[in-house]
Amino acid sequence: MNYVIGVDIGTQSTKALMVDSQGRIIAQHSAGYRVDTPKLRWAEQWPQVWLDAVETCVAECVRASGVAKENIKALCVSSLYGGSGIPVNADMQALYPCLIWMDRRAEEQCAWVNANVDLERLYAITSNSVDSYYGFSKILWLKDKQPEVWANTCYLLPPNSYINYCLTGAVAVDHSSAGNIGGVYDVANRCWSEELLAALGIPLEMMPERLVYSDEIVGGLLEGWAEKLGLEPGMPLLGGGVDAAMATFAAGVTEPGNHVAMIGTSMCWGYLNQKADARHGLVSFPHVFNGAQDLYIFGGAITAGASVSWFREQFCQAEEQQARETGEDCHTILERSAAKIPAGSEGLLFQPYLMGERSPVWDARASGSFVGLNLYHTRQHLYRAVLEGVTYALRHNIEAGSRGAQSLDPRLIVVGGAIHSDLWMQIIADVTGYPVYTIVQEVEAALGAALLAAHRAGLVDDAQVRKGWVELELRAEPIAENVAAYSLAFADYLRLYPALKPIMHSLQGAS
Repeated sequence: MNYVIGVDIGTQSTKALMVDSQGRIIAQHSAGYRVDTPKLRWAEQWPQVWLDAVETCVAECVRASGVAKENIKALCVSSLYGGSGIPVNADMQALYPCLIWMDRRAEEQCAWVNANVDLERLYAITSNSVDSYYGFSKILWLKDKQPEVWANTCYLLPPNSYINYCLTGAVAVDHSSAGNIGGVYDVANRCWSEELLAALGIPLEMMPERLVYSDEIVGGLLEGWAEKLGLEPGMPLLGGGVDAAMATFAAGVTEPGNHVAMIGTSMCWGYLNQKADARHGLVSFPHVFNGAQDLYIFGGAITAGASVSWFREQFCQAEEQQARETGEDCHTILERSAAKIPAGSEGLLFQPYLMGERSPVWDARASGSFVGLNLYHTRQHLYRAVLEGVTYALRHNIEAGSRGAQSLDPRLIVVGGAIHSDLWMQIIADVTGYPVYTIVQEVEAALGAALLAAHRAGLVDDAQVRKGWVELELRAEPIAENVAAYSLAFADYLRLYPALKPIMHSLQGAS
């Protein structure tokens, strides 16, 4: 029997898994790490951290599986959105950390773009807008603030492209990663935009000439790396792509109208379409499957699971101590108490803007808040309000995205770490009004990468790849009285940001 390996480089960990032609997981391994946040609104990572994690995870999968290396036919790498990309010199050495999706330092550069670039052309060519989320603005920050780095930069490589280069020696960028940079990619023609690169003052030469679709072969595994990983030299590596789209693909999204929410460190809700409008306030780029025709269009919150982790780490020492004493998960303890609190957290709202916010707010200086607090509220109220606040952000994106979708399926698929919370799944159903389904296998982007690899290796045909490997299960259906309560609370949530925006900006300016 033959096998493939899928890898997902995430913000806080890398996962790898080996699967057979039926999608059965033979072995899997993960390795964790942290994001560097040296200043307010900065978020960066050195690529060596990712490369080390990929080596560890793939080698351990091969070792644990016991599979003969000649029976492992392909490898595909999915990765977090790498923002600026990794600036590398002519010797392909990293010159500066990668300014990842979470980084919001490029406000000054966005202001320059708004004042000096034809925005109508930018919207029309890229189907995206201007914000410090987008990689092109972070590239301009490097140009402005790191002149020595800029002077020695040969290429700017997304994370998966960097890993592919290290393992194969081939330089290529997949279309999903290129499109997600915004600003410099012509979405209609699936190429770099020479017009916009010139307008932005970014040399075309810094954008790798070779663009590939996610399921195309970039190159063969180098002999030295084959020995380290326990794989055959020359084994093909695919282009790979952005993790949110890869997780969406793993969940069976291959047709327009399919839609999925990925809730991990961040939240991404996305659907497929064949055209996009930047004015809807969402992000768009070629999908990782059928990318020559389909666009993955998504919006999302920067801090979703990160908001929950922040709250737990800062305010839930008692529950963490209880978890250490009993062996029970801290979130389970918190959830048990929060589940007793009515929908709407008895008049308490949370805004999950802990690192600014992406769509449809697009404000790097937005900040988090609890509104409605009084002496009656407990820590459990606040915990539930955090789950609800992230879910209001999800509904906000669904409503914005729905304006551009021809139609959306009558169910919502949720993937990511949030699926471990029964309470959160019910909140999502009640806030959005959609029945919520999750993947039984609990493996998302890495499984999508493996499915692409299996398709390219001939282990599955077109019909099988469209059907996918995953099994979905119904997790929660909307409860009418909760839907009504959340609709009222959501209306208040929408009013909060415009009301508090001047104060948020004033406070951020003083920090």
